Amino acid sequence: MGDIEKLKEEMIKFRDERDWKKYHNPKDLAISIILEAGELLEIFQWVSEKDLKDVVEKRKKDIENEMADIFLYLLSLCDVLNVDLKEITLRKLEENRRKYPVDKVKGKAVKYDKI
Repeated sequence: MGDIEKLKEEMIKFRDERDWKKYHNPKDLAISIILEAGELLEIFQWVSEKDLKDVVEKRKKDIENEMADIFLYLLSLCDVLNVDLKEITLRKLEENRRKYPVDKVKGKAVKYDKI
């Protein structure tokens, strides 16, 4: 069993001990992912490029907590939808390799339909 599966098992145990599965449906989990991502983004709101490093250092724990919340909701969504996160991530990476060939995009921030 891989690390992601172990984390998913821990998340399921936590959720089930609290009888929260009834609240974990795809819509609400997707909403929760976005809400937590918004909380992560809020940490960086109005931060200048000059102050970014300082904010990251000072708020690192807050940033980590929001990232963990996002990941936990994503694991919950994977459980509800019976999705293998490792499998779909590897598949998406392969798709992105085809869409963004190194020789055409290296060092460029350009969408695949513009290369």
